[in-house]
Amino acid sequence: MMRFCIGIRSLSMAVCAAVMLGHAGIAQGIGERLRDIKVEGVERIDADTVRSYMGLRAGDAVVPADLDKALKAIFATGLFSDVTIRREGLDLVVRVIENPIINRIAFEGNRRISDQILNNEVRLRPRVVLTRARVQADLQRIMDIYRRSGRFSAMVEPKVIQLPQNRVDLVFEISEGTLTEIRKISFVGNERFDDGDLRKVIQTKETAWYRFLSSGDTYDPDRLTFDRELLRRHYLANGYADFRVVSAVSELTADNSAFFVTFSIEEGERYKFGEIKLTSSLKDMKTEDLKQQITVKQGDWYNADAVEDSIDKLTDETGERGYAFTDIRPRVRRDRDARMISIEFVIQEGPRAFVDLINIDGNLRTQDAVIRRELLLVENDTFNLSKLRRSRTRIRNLGFFEKVEIKSLAGSTPDKTVLNVAVKEKSTGQVSIGAGFSSTSGVLGDVSIRESNLLGRGQDLKLGLQLGDKQTNLELSFTEPYFLGRDLSAGFDIFRTVSDLQTESSFDRKSTGFALRTRYLINAPLTQSIKYTLRKNEITDVPSDASLAIKQQEGSFVTSSIGQSLLYDKRDNRFEPTRGYFVQMDNTVAGLGGDSRFLRNEVTSGYYFEVADEWVVNLSGAIGHIVGLGEDIRIADHFFIGGSSLRGFEAAGIGPRDLATDDALGGRWNYRSSLGITFPLGLPNEFGVKGKVFTDAGSLGSSGSSAEGRTDTGSLRVAVGAGLAWKSPFGPISITLSRAVLKEDFDKTELFRFNLGTIF
Repeated sequence: MMRFCIGIRSLSMAVCAAVMLGHAGIAQGIGERLRDIKVEGVERIDADTVRSYMGLRAGDAVVPADLDKALKAIFATGLFSDVTIRREGLDLVVRVIENPIINRIAFEGNRRISDQILNNEVRLRPRVVLTRARVQADLQRIMDIYRRSGRFSAMVEPKVIQLPQNRVDLVFEISEGTLTEIRKISFVGNERFDDGDLRKVIQTKETAWYRFLSSGDTYDPDRLTFDRELLRRHYLANGYADFRVVSAVSELTADNSAFFVTFSIEEGERYKFGEIKLTSSLKDMKTEDLKQQITVKQGDWYNADAVEDSIDKLTDETGERGYAFTDIRPRVRRDRDARMISIEFVIQEGPRAFVDLINIDGNLRTQDAVIRRELLLVENDTFNLSKLRRSRTRIRNLGFFEKVEIKSLAGSTPDKTVLNVAVKEKSTGQVSIGAGFSSTSGVLGDVSIRESNLLGRGQDLKLGLQLGDKQTNLELSFTEPYFLGRDLSAGFDIFRTVSDLQTESSFDRKSTGFALRTRYLINAPLTQSIKYTLRKNEITDVPSDASLAIKQQEGSFVTSSIGQSLLYDKRDNRFEPTRGYFVQMDNTVAGLGGDSRFLRNEVTSGYYFEVADEWVVNLSGAIGHIVGLGEDIRIADHFFIGGSSLRGFEAAGIGPRDLATDDALGGRWNYRSSLGITFPLGLPNEFGVKGKVFTDAGSLGSSGSSAEGRTDTGSLRVAVGAGLAWKSPFGPISITLSRAVLKEDFDKTELFRFNLGTIF
């Protein structure tokens, strides 16, 4: 009978206890008082501990219900794999088998997911009691990790290796399987947009050979949920105000290797904007002054994004005019028969609130002060939603955090609010090794070590080495973003540069020195930088047949210069602008000591706008001039134009030139302009390939005349071309074909230009 109760775990504990009692205790008389409680089978656990779990003690009168309760209490501890209770006369004998202790946990067969990630996920640990329930729970957690990574065919089998002293090794044997791909994405109910159009909207993609470096074609239920929202936004932005996603069904193939995804949608009718009104209860605020912030117009197709954009602009505009607490709500009136949506933007002054407290959480390395100085609000300030959004953007722009969230919670009184700033840090240390190729500079190599958040203070320290066929550069730079506790960045650079200019001008240039710099914000779009530079320049390796103008400057000289730069930047993105403009003015004067004395001035500008979705027109221009202060200007300080600055011509391909030696001599003034358009090629977005066409124009000159065998026409040069820009997995690649259509006979032109750069 005892073996039966041990073996059949599925029997209730109550039945098992009753059987034991009936077998050994009826003859003794149920309900007699216990003389003693004996515990057998314990090794690590003290017998008194087992007795304490039972809730019984010597002298108690017991009935079957008491034994049933005691048995359940012992099992509930999770310390034992089996427990039996029996009566021997007036004694109660408890026999236990202890669960083993985990000696170590190991993972086998996992190549895609590291041991560290799996260890962080499982709950079992060495020196913890092993139970079947805990093993099953950890097995499910491991399976969930693999499914989140797109491997639904993964299999996990736990194995227990017995060791002496009731210890075990727990090994999870993993068969990772292949990525569960998205074989087909279908849409049901779409009439306005075909399946191909909607596949471009969502993030989930069908499996294709060119997506081997992305994860968009692996199944992810979270991504699928986001896809529903993307579809909704897409239709609402195109006038379909009644749109809804009925369902998104994912069907797994029998072999667990692929999914078929089907979106069932209802498009509804397409609406246009009806009457657009603006009403305001703000004092001294005329609605005529605010209407220009509304981007929607009567008769246009309804666009929910444009409505939200109008609300944001109205909020910012009223905030700039001193109304920090405005409540702007659109009142929507829908005419289903006429398919018109009329909107009234209602502006009301919201209740005034103050910042009670600012809490910062999640910054393990970064000091609180680094985050607080980016906040445009402090304790006891009046709460301003516009400043709160800008503060979040400023913190994100630091580049120190993966995630930044700012929540407003109730404060100590109804008119106070608490700001909780939650951040998640990311690694800010970088060791990069770069490689590339340029048709101008040849093979390029780059090795750098950088810490952009040094000691958690937000300081930037970088040591870099660049090696190339044409140029070698060693640089050490340091930047303090808040010098002397002010919104003022300051730093220094120490550098050594060796340039091979034999092809262009028959000399090598070596430059060694340092620079001190500072930068500060004048207002939101306008910044100013000031920089002092002291460098020693060397003109070396001048061949005997070089130009006399170059031979005369062979040797070394020191340049001490100070410059300033004003940048007015209204671009939406500094690196890939689609709209906006910028204007930059640079002025440098040399002569504060050293051997060179000159004044150099440059103005650069650019304007960007979209003529259609992803079709971006850019118009840019630059003009520069350098003049000597009481002495001639050295060739190393001249302007050199061509290559990337004037496509269609080689580097230093235009301007003054020695006809006898064919050496470029540079110029003292230049102007350049470019008109181009960047456009998609109809390829999948994952390719990251765009086309471009352009025309470049410019000139470079010195005195405007020819003398001593030198050319100096100062005439206009023009080139036209087309090319491709690819954001490849190996780095940005640019290919251009261009042709000079207006040039001089002595200019150096080029048809093909190729650039590749990457960081591993």
